[in-house]
Amino acid sequence: MTGGKGPLAGIRVLDMTTVLLGPYATQLMAEMGAEVIKLEAPEGDVIRLIGPMRNQGMGCMYLTLNRGKRSLCLDLKREEARQAAREVARGCDVVVTNIRPAAMKRLGMDAASLRAADPRLVYAAIVGFGQAGPYGKLPAYDDLIQGLAALPHLTQRQGSDTPRYTPLALADRVTGLHTLTAVLAALVERGRTGVGQEVEVPMFEVMASLVLGDHLTGLTYDPPLDAGGYPRLLSRDRRPYATKDGYLCAMIYNDAQWRRFFAAIGQPERFDNDPRMASHTTRTHHIDAIYAELGEILATRTTAEWLEVLGQADVPCAPAHTLESLRADPHLNAVGFFQEEQHPTEGRLVRMAAPVRFSAHGDIPRAPTRRLGEDGPDILREAGLDAARIAALAESGAMVMPR
Repeated sequence: MTGGKGPLAGIRVLDMTTVLLGPYATQLMAEMGAEVIKLEAPEGDVIRLIGPMRNQGMGCMYLTLNRGKRSLCLDLKREEARQAAREVARGCDVVVTNIRPAAMKRLGMDAASLRAADPRLVYAAIVGFGQAGPYGKLPAYDDLIQGLAALPHLTQRQGSDTPRYTPLALADRVTGLHTLTAVLAALVERGRTGVGQEVEVPMFEVMASLVLGDHLTGLTYDPPLDAGGYPRLLSRDRRPYATKDGYLCAMIYNDAQWRRFFAAIGQPERFDNDPRMASHTTRTHHIDAIYAELGEILATRTTAEWLEVLGQADVPCAPAHTLESLRADPHLNAVGFFQEEQHPTEGRLVRMAAPVRFSAHGDIPRAPTRRLGEDGPDILREAGLDAARIAALAESGAMVMPR
């Protein structure tokens, strides 16, 4: 597993992250060919326990987020384990952590300590908040960051009875993508200068930039022109439309699409005769009424009928999937998005292919998700530890062997 194929082949990453955000970022690195060593505490990453699962410690979400990584399990409360971890880090190009900076410093695995031994190291610290600000030492989780970034407020403005979180770990996923981007940029710069650097990726600032990119609107100006919020995105009728037998997603956006839509339903004059349709600006101003009327029209036919009519008119539309129908989507199955895997301990699994393809590499192989500590002795041997020292770590419990 030390070799590899892909644009990041030859890059070794020490993954000192847990839960979803950091493991998602390092999963993407593994999908691009990096060798990722996941360092876990004796109890393992908590998402190993999120079911359903066939075997304890190999939960479904862990299987998805940690495929292709090697597993090393050390008890960093013990000095001999901390020393071994530092030696592993010295052989890596990248260290990624979402452990709080103060704790990493106590472990002797902060950026300053590790980069003193290897100035080429790229050290990515995922934090809840920029460390220069007053929130710097506070804990952070996806729900907290969604609330701070005003996402529940936006759901209420859109018509929810109460503020609600987005039903996926959006802050974790988006911050994970920013972490990947930052690490790749630092590696590119290292290629020019020969020197690595520390990268700080704060969840709050990342999500604030994401939300305000759409919704700063009138708050862009000083003094503000409005209270913020993009009306089209906040319309309570911006949702899958009910048809006679289900739901349909339709996105009629520009002048040409609206003209084709009205022509398709036999009312071509409606676009020119309705002053609300005159421009993108007027449509945005009247978006609630326009979307409500569109909903009334789409309720008159079945989903299949509308997919046929709108498809022929080249009006963007799609069925509104459930999780089960998404799993059966014909396009995803045709492009090989879902693949069968025979896992050595978990049996037959369905895995998702990497969504990004590289023409120079084709399919990049990924090893099955590992049991806790499964690669520990091999990883330590590659870091330069001799057999006696590895055995001593195992016997003392400082290194947890696979179970």
